[in-house]
Amino acid sequence: MSSWTRNIQGLLNLFLERRCPLCDRSTTTEFCLDCTRQLQKCQLTRPHDLEKQQLPIFAWGNYQGTLKRAISSLKYENKPTIARPLGNWLAQEWLNSSFATSQVIVVPIPLHANKHKQRGYNQAELIAQSFCSVTGLKLHELGLTRQKDTAAQFNLSPQQRQENLNRAFALGSEFCSHRPVKPVLLIDDIYTTGTTARFAAKVLQQKGIAVAGLVAIATSQRHNKA
Repeated sequence: MSSWTRNIQGLLNLFLERRCPLCDRSTTTEFCLDCTRQLQKCQLTRPHDLEKQQLPIFAWGNYQGTLKRAISSLKYENKPTIARPLGNWLAQEWLNSSFATSQVIVVPIPLHANKHKQRGYNQAELIAQSFCSVTGLKLHELGLTRQKDTAAQFNLSPQQRQENLNRAFALGSEFCSHRPVKPVLLIDDIYTTGTTARFAAKVLQQKGIAVAGLVAIATSQRHNKA
C-alpha cells in the first residue's frame, strides 16, 4: 500500500470513527462491540409471546441491563441516534416472525407537545422511522396526538395509570381528514402493563380504525433471553 493510500485510509478511518453513545468508546458502528454484545443478551427468544393478549404485542428485548440503560439514554440524555439501531433490530426480528405483514401502517405513540419541546424529539417516532426504513411499511407520524400532558407511568398504581391516560390521546390530523383502510401497527419504546397501548388503540378503534397490535423495543413482561 502506498503512503498516499495509507494517508487517505487514515483520514477515512478518522472521519468514520464515532463514539459509542453508551460507553464513549471509539467505534465505527452505532454501538461498540462490547455494548452490542450486552444489548444482544437482552434479546427475547420468543418476541411474539405476548401476541396472545387482547392487543397483540411484539417486543424485541427485556427491559433490563444495557437495553434499559440504552432506552434511558435515548429518552433522557439527548441521544436520539440510539433509536436507529434499536429500530433496525426490532424491524429485522419482526420481519422474521409470523407477526409480520405488509397490510398495516405504522403509528408511533405520541408525546405531548410540552414534552416533545422539552426533549426535542419523540423517541417512539424515531424508532418508528428506523423500523419503517427496514420493513418498507408506511409511517403516519400524525395518526395520533397526545392532548394531555400525562405523568410518567412507571411509578403509578394500576388505577392511577388508568386515570392518568384517560382522554390522553385523540385522533391526529392525518386520520381526521382521511381514515386509513389498513390496520394500524402502534410503535413505542417500552411495553409494561399495556395501559398506554390500550388507550391509544381505543381512540383509533372508536373511530372505526382497526389496530393490528403494538411493537416495542423492550418489555418488562417477559424474562426469557436469547
